Amino acid sequence: MEIDRSQLPLFFSDYLTYLDVIRGKAKRTVNEYYHDNELFLRWLHCTMQKKPVSECADVVLAEITVSELEQVTVSVLYDYIRYLRDVRGNTPRSVSRRLSAVRSLFKYLTKTKGMLANDPCQNLELPTVKKALPRFLTLEESQRMLQSAEEAPSHDTLRDYCIVTLFLNCGFRLAELVGMNVGDVDFYNRQVRVLGKGSKERIVYLNDACLAALHDYIHARENPPEEPNALFLSRNHRRISRRRVQQIVENTLAAAGLAGRGLSTHKLRHTAATLMYQHGHVDTLTLKEILGHQSIATTEIYTHLSSEQRQNAIDSNPLAGERRHEPKHGT
Repeated sequence: MEIDRSQLPLFFSDYLTYLDVIRGKAKRTVNEYYHDNELFLRWLHCTMQKKPVSECADVVLAEITVSELEQVTVSVLYDYIRYLRDVRGNTPRSVSRRLSAVRSLFKYLTKTKGMLANDPCQNLELPTVKKALPRFLTLEESQRMLQSAEEAPSHDTLRDYCIVTLFLNCGFRLAELVGMNVGDVDFYNRQVRVLGKGSKERIVYLNDACLAALHDYIHARENPPEEPNALFLSRNHRRISRRRVQQIVENTLAAAGLAGRGLSTHKLRHTAATLMYQHGHVDTLTLKEILGHQSIATTEIYTHLSSEQRQNAIDSNPLAGERRHEPKHGT
């Protein structure tokens, strides 16, 4: 959905332009920051005008002024957190994400533009987000999924098998896979160019399974005049949509008997990283480059150990063989 900048206050429109032009954020990311801050600004206007929050949707964004933002304190932000939690039913993770966008807006207005003297987000503590181990497929389950993709009675079997293969072997993001072009694949150097988050390019090397799947699919597919560059195509010869890829993954998981476990394209990304870490003994720095993470801390969520690895780690302790000595009697 295109954002109608003419309906926004100037400071908000300029902020979105800053994210796009200066920070180089992807269009989808800019839209997410827009929606999160739009919600905050509507709530803030109702709060400052002593109106019920049920009227937030009726707020005219263009009427919101910087002077209202000048009145925001940490206490006001805590009230907003309560609104997100109690009225909108947001989880701690969703609250943290929304507040991250608000932080970004205030940072822009204080440090970048100098429109505000103080940043109330500097001393803001966010709700604790419970960290759970992400879901992933085991090696055997991954093999079952590949087999299901290969045996699917579909006109698009080669395409779907190639998609699943790339997800499970390379850990691509959904947007990265959908955005791939035929020219991005370099069979000679065994690699593919990927456009990741923030429009950052990286090179990912392809193993034999990926090269074979890509070769079979590319040589069998039609080359439509409408979108000759797009790698993965829909039946109408257009670039495949994110939703269609999600459906392909969902159908393949169901065929493999793996449905109903909350698995998704992103969980296949996690699976690829986990398999490389557990079975390929790939270090976290290498995984960071393959996955396109900015921070090693993000990569570390993929390095949880299997129960067998944890058991082996404890067993490898040099004191593992020590036993209590029975006291000698009669001495």
